[in-house]
Amino acid sequence: MPFQFMQEIMQGYYDFFRLLIPEPQNRIPITPSVVPYTLSWFIPFFFLAYLARRPETHLIRLLLLPTVIATTLASAFRYCWTIPALNVYNWGQGLAAEVVIAKALEYALTPEGMLRIGESQPNQPKGKAKAESNGDASIIDEDDRTPLAKSNFSSLIAAFGDALNLAHEMRGAGWKFGVGTHIPKLIRPLERDQFLKVTLWSFIKYFLLLDLLESIIKLFPGVGTPAGGSMFYQNLPILHRYIVSTTIHILTGSALLSGFHMVYDLMAFIAVYSCNDLPSSWPPVMDNPWTADSMHVFWAKRWHQLLKRTFVVYGGIPGYWIAGNTGALLGTFIASGLYHEFAIYAMGRGFDPVVPAFFALQGPVLLLERVWRVGTGRRVGGWVGRIWVYSIMFCLAQPMIDSWHKRGLGGGMVIPPFISPAKFVLPLLVRAFNATVLAK
Repeated sequence: MPFQFMQEIMQGYYDFFRLLIPEPQNRIPITPSVVPYTLSWFIPFFFLAYLARRPETHLIRLLLLPTVIATTLASAFRYCWTIPALNVYNWGQGLAAEVVIAKALEYALTPEGMLRIGESQPNQPKGKAKAESNGDASIIDEDDRTPLAKSNFSSLIAAFGDALNLAHEMRGAGWKFGVGTHIPKLIRPLERDQFLKVTLWSFIKYFLLLDLLESIIKLFPGVGTPAGGSMFYQNLPILHRYIVSTTIHILTGSALLSGFHMVYDLMAFIAVYSCNDLPSSWPPVMDNPWTADSMHVFWAKRWHQLLKRTFVVYGGIPGYWIAGNTGALLGTFIASGLYHEFAIYAMGRGFDPVVPAFFALQGPVLLLERVWRVGTGRRVGGWVGRIWVYSIMFCLAQPMIDSWHKRGLGGGMVIPPFISPAKFVLPLLVRAFNATVLAK
């Protein structure tokens, strides 16, 4: 009887899991009628962010957490894009869901709530005098009341904006959770109109560059199709095979960089133009990753830091509990690998350990750099360090990129054809080139 009871319990857990994350063939196609369900996660998540900025809400945040996790998983994994070229959007949904869940975990499990730098509790600056109320709210000074306690429209708008800022803040600028995160120096004009002009031109530049790179990738057989294919063409001699795979690898990495810049520029333009954000609140998303001369510099400064806190929540904090700073380092990169791979499950192409293995390897790589520094008294750097970085990112990272391409990354529609100059021009150039070659 106990064994049968446990079986029933486990079956119940499995059925609930499959309710949220069905088998790929059982997912619900995304149509206009189900779009509201795919966005349903935002309501409980935003309320959780709001509570994280209110004092003495720890218990209710803990009670709300399961609802946020369940609705987020269901929104991302229960519904899917069924057009093959849009399958990559399913991966995007999974990535976004994992970020939301990481944020929700931190909001709910941090007893004091989410604090800005200089706060002792939400909306309460450090060192501010506190009234001895003895439970009588009527004797609290008006200046000490939180926005929640002020019954006027402006305070409600302020609380709404505060929660919205927290929910969308990725690098933690001005927040305690962002302390220690590298944010690149401002390089664009801080005058509003000039900032908008520069950002718009930057968006156009990266849009055209991404369009060109994506269109070139789609010219490669297999790799450029929604069904996917390996970038290691077995019919080629080994030298030619790796020249081609390295070319695809560089094109893919450059496309990812261009995509980050393009999307970030678009968001910055909208935020400053429509929401009156300060230009200073939009520093560069990257810090010249091509110039990194050590893997530590690459991951900690040069590469974008938008997902740093996500990886720390999933792996860095548990790793620290287990093995201190070394455990935090290893756990952060293990979490990074699992983050990328679990999300791609939404594409219905299975699980490939190659991707988590590459990211998990970065922890030992950084430990080796630490050993080098202790042994030599110098950090990894200079031209030797740059060769070291390029060797890892251009050689060891190729199986990871190949894993993505075998599952259809290169065949996904990023820039729609009707707004793509490159998808119109490139086929004409290829046909003209082929005709010239055949004529000879």
